[in-house]
Amino acid sequence: MNARFDAADAPGAARADDAAIRKNMLQLVELRWIAVVGQVATIALVEFGMDIRLPLVAMGLVAASLVALNLLTLSRLRWRARATNAELFGQLAFDALALTAQLYLSGGATNPFAFLFLLHAMLGAVLLEAWSVWAIVAITVTAFAFLTRYHLPLILPQGGVEELFRLHVQGMVACFALNAALLVVFVARIGRNLKQRDARLAALRQREAEEDHIVRMGLLASGAAHELGTPLATLDVILSDWRRMPSFAKEPEILDEIADMQAEVRRCKSIVSGILLSAGEARGEAPEATTVRAFLAEVLDDRRSAHPGTLIEFVERIEEDVPILADPALKQVIAVVIDNAAEASPEKVTVTAVREDDLLALRVLDRGPGFSSQVIANLGKPYNSTKGKPGGGLGLFLVVNVMRKLGGAVAAANREAGGAIVTLTLPLATLAIEPEDADAA
Repeated sequence: MNARFDAADAPGAARADDAAIRKNMLQLVELRWIAVVGQVATIALVEFGMDIRLPLVAMGLVAASLVALNLLTLSRLRWRARATNAELFGQLAFDALALTAQLYLSGGATNPFAFLFLLHAMLGAVLLEAWSVWAIVAITVTAFAFLTRYHLPLILPQGGVEELFRLHVQGMVACFALNAALLVVFVARIGRNLKQRDARLAALRQREAEEDHIVRMGLLASGAAHELGTPLATLDVILSDWRRMPSFAKEPEILDEIADMQAEVRRCKSIVSGILLSAGEARGEAPEATTVRAFLAEVLDDRRSAHPGTLIEFVERIEEDVPILADPALKQVIAVVIDNAAEASPEKVTVTAVREDDLLALRVLDRGPGFSSQVIANLGKPYNSTKGKPGGGLGLFLVVNVMRKLGGAVAAANREAGGAIVTLTLPLATLAIEPEDADAA
């Protein structure tokens, strides 16, 4: 079992609506092709099979206008301009008017295919916003009322009222079957499009909530870093004074302990500076130019010093080294993953770096108990942890969201041989040195 959290582009709700409208417009195009074919077939059957005379030229022009609208719509969708509800409404209104024209030329409201107006009203209810749904209803009702009084009468062959009624019933059966089939097929497809849009919007809302959580955490971390800066500096000064005190200078063991304390205090100061740097608050510090190999070697050396009892093995398979900017956020992400692995597997952790085309893939393997199914299923969500510690699960949450911001991806899985593997994938272009950065460096 494994989980993957891709950090693709995160469009807003407007883009999700636009995608749904585009799909629905394509459904209308397909429905319109069926309508054109059905009209041509019905006209041919009535004209040549039933010997009922129809104004072929005028009806052909109406069908041609539907073909032209389809071609225009397909061309319009290739422009990738934003699709709107108003445009969708305009297309449905045009279809309703085209049906009105065909019915006007073929018997008006007495034509059994007049009930196809219900299909337009149903599609409007599924596709459109409230105001435009009622506008479509008004258009179809007005058109039907118009056709009850104004239309070209059909010139029927001889056969009397009974023959006319038989033809009308047959037409009603064909119209009902057509309405039912089209409604089932296309409303189901349109409903699927709308469900996909709703799912995308739900994912966007979830991402927005997660990013808001990150902002709050960032503010707290930045504030804490500011607050800790002064006492850490004070401790460093006090320890330096202690080293010069005669009573301590005579005790080498005490001096060694003071040196260790100073080293830890300075390490804390470095961590605080890293937090401020990640928050964009470092004073006068420019991003450091380095290479992929040097950057990873620095991160691994730092983690080895933090976990002296753990063997952190580094397997580097980068054929071509490239210059990059050392991103402190990425450094922290890699450190979190290695720290988690070292906690689960104190004996040995293996870090593999592979360059795959324009991607950098980092795989961190441990020999611990592995991830639970719950952690894998909810990868990227805050407080998703089985450790039972306060604040547990924030590490992977931050990893996923930082990688998302950098345009990368995070995958987690359990190994068949035991233990877990976390894979970080990042486009090298994200860290590439721009010309102005190289000049500054």
